[in-house]
Amino acid sequence: MKKFLTLLKIEGILSLRCIDSIFFGVFMPVGIMILIALIAGQNPASTDAGYSMIQSSFGALVTVGICATAFMGIPLTIADYRDKKILKHFFVTPVSPTMLLWVHAVINMLLSIISALLIYMVATLFFGYEIIGSTLLFIGSFLLVMVSMYSLGLLIASLCRTVKTANVVCSIVYFPMLFLSGATIPFELFPKPLQTVASFLPLTQGIKLLKSISLGLETNLLLPLIILFGSLTIGVILSMRFFRWE
Repeated sequence: MKKFLTLLKIEGILSLRCIDSIFFGVFMPVGIMILIALIAGQNPASTDAGYSMIQSSFGALVTVGICATAFMGIPLTIADYRDKKILKHFFVTPVSPTMLLWVHAVINMLLSIISALLIYMVATLFFGYEIIGSTLLFIGSFLLVMVSMYSLGLLIASLCRTVKTANVVCSIVYFPMLFLSGATIPFELFPKPLQTVASFLPLTQGIKLLKSISLGLETNLLLPLIILFGSLTIGVILSMRFFRWE
């Protein structure tokens, strides 16, 4: 445990030098939430809705940090460490490469949690946000979405051998996830054909799960749960199958 905490401290300090993960994982989600709240935060989400726009958007906004860390942070960091032979060098140190991966998973999880907490605090303190559904179920769903997306991020890191390849693949995955899942643009505004296509994205189903629970809606959540657990299982199995330290 002491080695893990020491490595966590060192890698955490190194990650703070990269402002990209902090900006896209923490500050950008809060900025989007403030923008939505200022434009239409207290307005009803629809003509017959019993909740405001900010209440409707909260479940989606907390996934922006997850999306950034899962599809940009983890894959690019691991690909960079592999490219520079850092993972290989850890084999001759008291710290195993596996511990290094766990450390980076914890760092990115902390960024996602901090992002979600900041969104909640700003929305509550300045825009009168109140969660309608179960808080405990929402936290559990948030963690499920996070580990599901991280397993897919680790899969990308396993398949991409160089930083250049990882950059291309991460961009191809990250931006559709960010803009088509409903994380930044409300899913209801998309035309029907685009909604059909976007529904195949795992993050879209994760947002549907978080939105339904945060609003206390009585909807069938079997499909989102199946897709999220399926993504988690597939991501973990294939990552273990294709991961290479060098």
